[in-house]
Amino acid sequence: MNQVEAFGLQKSSGVELDRMLVEEQVVARTCCHTEDGKSSDILIKKEKQKDKRKKSLMNEAEKADRRGVCYLSRLPPHMNPSKLRQILSKFGEIQRIYLAPEDAAAQVRRKKSGGFRGQEFSEGWVEFTEKIIAKRVAKMLNCQQIGGKKRSSFYYDLWNIKYLSKFKWDDLTEEIATKNATREQKLALELSAAKRERDFYLSKKQKVEMKPKVIRKFPQKKPAVNETGETKELSRDILAGVFGGS
Repeated sequence: MNQVEAFGLQKSSGVELDRMLVEEQVVARTCCHTEDGKSSDILIKKEKQKDKRKKSLMNEAEKADRRGVCYLSRLPPHMNPSKLRQILSKFGEIQRIYLAPEDAAAQVRRKKSGGFRGQEFSEGWVEFTEKIIAKRVAKMLNCQQIGGKKRSSFYYDLWNIKYLSKFKWDDLTEEIATKNATREQKLALELSAAKRERDFYLSKKQKVEMKPKVIRKFPQKKPAVNETGETKELSRDILAGVFGGS
């Protein structure tokens, strides 16, 4: 092979190498553009989801601001959430209802006296979708007869209902959570005190059991003897004075 052919071969191989490098750069740029496009699409989707979530939260907050809560200081016997919803739904749309169960001690007394053995409730809260409806219902029903069917157990009972101004359902949930936490803390303190008392009693009992039993021995009484080894005899006068003899 002459020098001209060798030079031509080197030149063609160099051109081929340059072409391959250019192709690799083009492919790399294309991949970068594709990845950038995908990442930008993901970011756009995330932003849309955030905006959608934000709008839903704002709508929910606006709805919550329009709601009104009524408080029932007393509930008649046999009244439960489903019956209360059925009665009050006639006056407006109800969002939520919460009835507080009666005290456990009161429930035990009622059952012992032969009263209703089911679940009773002491007070309740009703959330209407509109404040205007809640105000109207409280004003219209307070101190009025519940009515309904005459065979109903609370036909002659009266409503004790009041509209709570500037009161939100979140306030109620916070109050319930605080009461539950206080009750649990009190119960934990009582259990801790009972445990300490039990441990103290068991430790005292264990100490008593570990102590050796002391057996106290008393010498047996024997008749007195004189120096000669003979027993002393009491005189007849002394015996007569003791036993009343003559």
